[in-house]
Amino acid sequence: MNDEYTALLADLEAEQLGTQSLLVGLPGDDWFRSTPAKAWDVRDTVAHLADTDEIAVDTCNGGERPLNDFAAQLASAEDTTLWGVLRGRRHTGAEVLTWWEDASAVERDVLARLDAGMRVPWGLGMRPPSFVTARLMETWAHGLDIRTALRVYTPDTDRIRHVAWLGTRALPYAFSVAGREPPDGELRVELMLPSGAYWTFGPADAPNRITGSASEYCRLFVQRLSLANAPSLHGVGDGVAALEVARAFL
Repeated sequence: MNDEYTALLADLEAEQLGTQSLLVGLPGDDWFRSTPAKAWDVRDTVAHLADTDEIAVDTCNGGERPLNDFAAQLASAEDTTLWGVLRGRRHTGAEVLTWWEDASAVERDVLARLDAGMRVPWGLGMRPPSFVTARLMETWAHGLDIRTALRVYTPDTDRIRHVAWLGTRALPYAFSVAGREPPDGELRVELMLPSGAYWTFGPADAPNRITGSASEYCRLFVQRLSLANAPSLHGVGDGVAALEVARAFL
């Protein structure tokens, strides 16, 4: 395992533990606070994270519920997502938190031992670094939902650069979901991270460009912010279309 992958796993752990720490000792009623996502409450959201972490482990290890096989047994992607939520509703919030703490710890251990050359069969398949990044993205996005529900403000960290990378790399898929042809020209993305440093992607002389705040960019790509409410983001050329179709998940 190289240093870059080790650092990526550490960032995933920081995202998971950071949200989990907010939930320790949470009063019972607070588990039922509504979040912005799918009419779920806090308990539902944590149950979803725990369940998908278990699915991630089975997908890596060939366990009972690898994602593609499990999803094929159900009627829709929504049913796959709802499965974990319904499991969580049979338990208290504190029990669901313990479930997520245990599942995420197992997940990190499994991810740390993946063969660098394998392709994790998640959707169309991902190399281990991309898969870890996808797990970080989902943790971060649902962590935003939990913080909104609990009215807790936690400043963004530069770890969101991973979400920016994943969203940018997912743009061909985002265009296909939107039923639009992806642009032919190269894209340059220049984003200011929370620290004030810049994250960039693509050639400096690319004709198509996106500039702005990494926080707004990442929220747009996980669909927690509309483009109309992201005033820092500016597109040039096909960068405008990229912002219009933005999504960072399957």
